[in-house]
Amino acid sequence: MSSMFSTVLVANRGEIAVRVIRTLRELGVRSVAVFSDADADARHVREADTAVRIGPAAAAESYLSVERLLEAAARTGAEAVHPGYGFLAENAAFAAACEAAGLAFIGPPAAAISLMGDKITAKETVKAAGVPVVPGSSGSGLSDAELAAAAAAIGMPVLLKPSAGGGGKGMRLVRDGAVLADEIAAARREARSSFGDDTLLVERWVDRPRHIEIQVLADAHGNVVHLGERECSLQRRHQKIIEEAPSVLLTPEIREAMGAAAVQAARSCGYVGAGTVEFIVPGGDPSSYYFMEMNTRLQVEHPVTELVTGLDLVELQLRVAAGERLPVTQDDIVLNGHAVEARICAEDPARGFLPSGGTVLSLSEPAGPAVRTDSGLSAGAEVGSTYDPMLSKVIAWGPDRAAALRTLRAALARNTVLGVSTNTGFLRRLLAHPDVVAGDLDTGLVERDIDGLLPEGVPAEVFEAAAAVREAALAPARTGGWTDPFGEPSGWRLGGTPAPLRHWFRLPGQEPVQYAARDRARHRVADGTVAVTVDGVVHTFAFAPSAEGVWLGRDGDTWHVQDHDPVAASLGSARHGGADTLAAPMPGTVTVVKVAVGDEVAKGQSLLVVEAMKMEHVISAPHAGTVTEIDVTPGTTVAMDQVLAVVTPHEDDEEAAK
Repeated sequence: MSSMFSTVLVANRGEIAVRVIRTLRELGVRSVAVFSDADADARHVREADTAVRIGPAAAAESYLSVERLLEAAARTGAEAVHPGYGFLAENAAFAAACEAAGLAFIGPPAAAISLMGDKITAKETVKAAGVPVVPGSSGSGLSDAELAAAAAAIGMPVLLKPSAGGGGKGMRLVRDGAVLADEIAAARREARSSFGDDTLLVERWVDRPRHIEIQVLADAHGNVVHLGERECSLQRRHQKIIEEAPSVLLTPEIREAMGAAAVQAARSCGYVGAGTVEFIVPGGDPSSYYFMEMNTRLQVEHPVTELVTGLDLVELQLRVAAGERLPVTQDDIVLNGHAVEARICAEDPARGFLPSGGTVLSLSEPAGPAVRTDSGLSAGAEVGSTYDPMLSKVIAWGPDRAAALRTLRAALARNTVLGVSTNTGFLRRLLAHPDVVAGDLDTGLVERDIDGLLPEGVPAEVFEAAAAVREAALAPARTGGWTDPFGEPSGWRLGGTPAPLRHWFRLPGQEPVQYAARDRARHRVADGTVAVTVDGVVHTFAFAPSAEGVWLGRDGDTWHVQDHDPVAASLGSARHGGADTLAAPMPGTVTVVKVAVGDEVAKGQSLLVVEAMKMEHVISAPHAGTVTEIDVTPGTTVAMDQVLAVVTPHEDDEEAAK
């Protein structure tokens, strides 16, 4: 491969950086990682051949700094830059800057990124090429009033979308015109935060739609092929969480037609490299598909396409960027079996999927002949609120869809991350949902049935396991000699019946629980696992001690069982009335403060906005009253449960509540 690069800089972090480095290693290409101060000991840094610090934790001063990335490339002798996805992957200015610096950008030309990166221009371009598009607003740079007018003309419901980016960030489904102005403002904030551009468009919302995308590949010699489709309809907050290939919805004829439309869309913008053309498809009429957008980069879900085609998309990206012709024609593309991917994110399903963070205390990730895990995690890693919450992806292959689903559910049961709350257990239950098993999908399924996908309460065996771990830690070391009975955590009494040993526990966001261990004689604690017996059934958990208590994991679910001191808790809450205090629901940064001390507020009024992992959370007044304390300002970094403000109810409200 005389034309292949010798050194490639990977301008990204996390699991995608690790994944790109893997292919570079297989091709014998030297890899250069970049890192911020927050990622100094990250897995992608350790796995690369060399690594360069590019700035502090803030993405704007590190991973989004074109100048620092180009400096790192020059210092390490890189000949090419792979942008991964996210950050600058779809930034035309970055692609152009790489070219100007004599670096190959492993992606499409800057002109194609610019054209397809603007969703408004992209729609107009592919429409002119004969590709069907979703009805919506026309023109760029619309004001709030113009967006509202376009929404009124289209008719509710409508979807607000940032023009400059994807990934569901900044997207807002609006069904009620009365809240349209607020939703436009929120969408602009999220778009500006995620992409540095708050330009919006508005489209007709298709009820019960399916999200199906086509993977395309193009070289600089005029060859364009598609690699079939991916079904991405299982979403939450407009973000994909489960993807699969192929889609059970499409017939061979529709697949061929959509593939041809995707190829035409790629040709219309002079595309080169790997890209994805996304379509919205009415579930009841899959032949009526509409172009939504083109992602001018590698997609998060690319592994499912790799597993059913046998192709390495990163390798093909590298070859095309090095000037080679595509090594496959359309007739060479054959889909073999079925593949499904689950995105593991740092979020807490038990607390409304709020972003989570912490230190990875213990890690076990699945692997096997039909299982692949793409991960940026390692034991000891710090997961903060600065970057995207996705931590890893678990992908499974099977000869058919049913087998792939079974394999993925089993793999997720073996995926254990202790120290950080994740959505693993939630995804495992979703994959067992009857409609998912039947292939009857749409983008609203998860939100409609979300309550049934969450566990009901905390099982008794979780507290039993926590008690077992606590008692094992309290037990004196066995030396073979006499053991002081008063040193045993047994409730032993001199001359009396042993009293039940009771423990106070608390899980984040829940009320404290007093628990008495049931069958201490059958506790088994060793080598990071704890086995307990409850009602004759043995339950085995992975565990890792934390500063606050213990993390427990089983079948993809995790629990952070914290030690609780009722006396200390009572003293700590004396400063504020609990109902009056507004606390941070997640670690993050305060971006908006809408009130000041002394302001009168109504129940439910929006007071502050906290952002974590590119997600906004609005803090509202718990009741009508007066703001008597504000402890934060815009830009303040806050920890979970940190006090943000206090709203004191009016006297008549207090009397009415008595």
